[in-house]
Amino acid sequence: MFNTLPKIHIKHLNWLMPLLLSGLMSGSISGFNLLLNKGLVHNFFHFWLKSWSLSWLIAFPLIMVFLPLVRKFLMQFVSLPDQPHN
Repeated sequence: MFNTLPKIHIKHLNWLMPLLLSGLMSGSISGFNLLLNKGLVHNFFHFWLKSWSLSWLIAFPLIMVFLPLVRKFLMQFVSLPDQPHN
C-alpha cells in the first residue's frame, strides 16, 4: 500500500549498494572534514558540494575495485554454513 515504486532487480545491487554507500560516506566525511578545518564559513554548502562531488568521483570507483578484493580476503576467515568447522 505504501510502497508503490517499482522494484529494482536484485542484479543491480552489485553497483547500487556501493553507489549509495560511497555517496553517503564521502558526503558525511567531506562535510565533517570541511567543518573541522574551515568551520561554518560563508558558502559552506557550496564548498561542501564541490568537495563531496570530487570525493564521490573517487570513492565509488575505489569501492568497486576494492570490494571484491576485500570480500575475497575475508572469505579466507569466514566459515560458510554448509562447511564443517575446523
